[in-house]
Amino acid sequence: MNEDTIMDQSELAQSVAENIKYQFLDYFLVKPLDPIKVTKEFSKPVSAGTPKKDENGVEAQDFDDVETEVKEVDSDYRKGVVIKLPMYYSEPVDPEHPTMRPINVGDVVIFRDAAGFRFDLLKDSRLLRQYDILGIEK
Repeated sequence: MNEDTIMDQSELAQSVAENIKYQFLDYFLVKPLDPIKVTKEFSKPVSAGTPKKDENGVEAQDFDDVETEVKEVDSDYRKGVVIKLPMYYSEPVDPEHPTMRPINVGDVVIFRDAAGFRFDLLKDSRLLRQYDILGIEK
């Protein structure tokens, strides 16, 4: 994602936030972006032949080899744009950690895809707690 796209997301998030009549107490309202694709290796057993019956009459099959397959799948993590801040969110101000920056409307954040709650009053949006947000994109 280039700098122009991030700026457009920020402006869009600001305009959407102004039209949302809700003030959330503990949750960030986040609009997830498209899923992130990653390549993963999957191992699956390869059959050694036809099934054979053992001494108990149970039909069993041997799997001596393992085959590795590479697939492109959705990541367990997701990016999203912050649309609304919680009422009780206070910016982390710590003089010993000047690199710590607050989360603002329009920031692109990363979170686990299973995190938070779906918020169906705004299409394809999520409510995330502060600890659900793993990072802020620069």
